[in-house]
Amino acid sequence: MRRTSPRRTLRAVVAVTLVAALTGCAGDGDGSGGAGDSGGSGGSAESTGSDASGGSSDAGLQVGGSYVALGDSYTAAPLVGSSTDFTDGCFRSAENYPALVAERLSLELTDVSCGGATTRDLARGQATMTGETVPPQLDAVSADTDLVTISLGGNDFGLFAGLVQGCGWTVSREQADAPCAEVAGDDPADAERTMDRIRQRLVAGIDAVLERAPQARVVVVGYPQIAPERGGCASLPVARGDAGVARTVNEQLTEQLRAAATAAGVEYVDVFAATEGHDLCSDDPWIADGSVRPPEAAPYHPLAPEQEMVADLLVELLAG
Repeated sequence: MRRTSPRRTLRAVVAVTLVAALTGCAGDGDGSGGAGDSGGSGGSAESTGSDASGGSSDAGLQVGGSYVALGDSYTAAPLVGSSTDFTDGCFRSAENYPALVAERLSLELTDVSCGGATTRDLARGQATMTGETVPPQLDAVSADTDLVTISLGGNDFGLFAGLVQGCGWTVSREQADAPCAEVAGDDPADAERTMDRIRQRLVAGIDAVLERAPQARVVVVGYPQIAPERGGCASLPVARGDAGVARTVNEQLTEQLRAAATAAGVEYVDVFAATEGHDLCSDDPWIADGSVRPPEAAPYHPLAPEQEMVADLLVELLAG
């Protein structure tokens, strides 16, 4: 099987963006509806997935209930606050949204979120940046688990890495040209397949969670707004001309999480909508830029206000 490099994946996403713009269909190109797509057709832009039936339990969470947090660095929230666990290379903050939710709802938390995690790391050991290998995240889920939150996909096929490394560090952020957007000759179907595969991997991961914990309440947590709706800025690690590319990757990935939650019949928390006005280029960013230092956050990762907002959304959903 041909392997897709981060740069090629990103180029293909760019191509889809340009084709959609030319045909007047921008915003609908989530790649859903393909033959053999286990993710189904996906949810509408208005659907939150919070009223989905099926896998999640309708029973209220009890004090002392078991909560397992699955996710990547946007869940782990490295360097947020004064306490980050560096021992296994996952860089989990003790003040991330799983910790805040567990404290507010008096739940027993097992947080296995890990920087660099992909959907594949749900079922396999993950090699971390410190050289450690952590167990599959699914190992933390059992029949006794009452709540599972899951947020993954941004590291699959090198999406985030391709955006920053493939388009960002090689150009000036003030550059008006669009070096990534100039590669529209790549196959647009490649990007659609990539997004389809991310959604399908997520659905498979959610199904695996439900198989291990059939009575658990399962909530997919979306990604925040990282890139602005229009334009760029010095804080966004791409050329100004490529700011639209970053936004498209951000939007399309978010839609895959929403669609996966809908297809699997579990709840979804729309972090993207809730972080409007707080992207990297806003007056009040909830995502750190490249100059940030501990104990604020890791560069290009959530700041404390974003984690607090996600916790608020989850507590409102779970206690409602």
